[in-house]
Amino acid sequence: MNLDATLHLLPRDGSASPLYIYLHGRGGTGLSMTPVADRFAQVYPAAAHLIPEGFDACDTSPEGRQWFSARNITEENRKERAIAALPALVEFIRDAQAHFGVTPIATALVGFSQGAIVALEAVQRYESLVGRVVAIAGRYACLPDHAPDAVIHLVHGKEDSVVPARHSVEAATRLVALGGDVTADIVPGITHTPHPELVERALGHLQTFLPRRVWAAAMAEAPLMSTRADSRDLAKPVAPPAANDSR
Repeated sequence: MNLDATLHLLPRDGSASPLYIYLHGRGGTGLSMTPVADRFAQVYPAAAHLIPEGFDACDTSPEGRQWFSARNITEENRKERAIAALPALVEFIRDAQAHFGVTPIATALVGFSQGAIVALEAVQRYESLVGRVVAIAGRYACLPDHAPDAVIHLVHGKEDSVVPARHSVEAATRLVALGGDVTADIVPGITHTPHPELVERALGHLQTFLPRRVWAAAMAEAPLMSTRADSRDLAKPVAPPAANDSR
């Protein structure tokens, strides 16, 4: 990983955990994701925040970048194109994890639009890649047939006409049915943009959402105690406190 060639925000003391990687939309650049990264850095100042640029020049915007071509794209070929972009992206993610000494579970991808598409597809095809994905105004190239091991946070503007919000609704419905960990927010009045309100919704879930597998592990380790009582137990008088009871 060439850190000097990647926009980044790092803690002053040099150590970093967790790791956030931001993926811009088609025709954007790393700079277009800096407002999102800046806000995340305010909440997670001890983290490393990396903003790579799409690996190809955008075929419809000479100054922009893309993760895959959208020229003549269809529902049938979108997944194939997204998958073709994954090896280089996954290599970047793993190089960054090795560079900062951060585990996959402590890594999150934050993607907007096409950046969200490749982020979602990456965790479908690569296990133990990252712990969380924030998909802003994104979609699956094709609805998943299994739940990823990452937690998925979907945030979408209701008035988005580029990637309609129904894609996030459909994705959340499918992931829930598959037993995945997912949150979804559809916010009225927002179009196709990484709007600050969408960013705040995502941050709220990152800070508060407890993945199902974490809860299951906690319950598995907790001692089982019966809470059942019959009428005989309830009828027993409560013993008065002892004379030396200081409660």
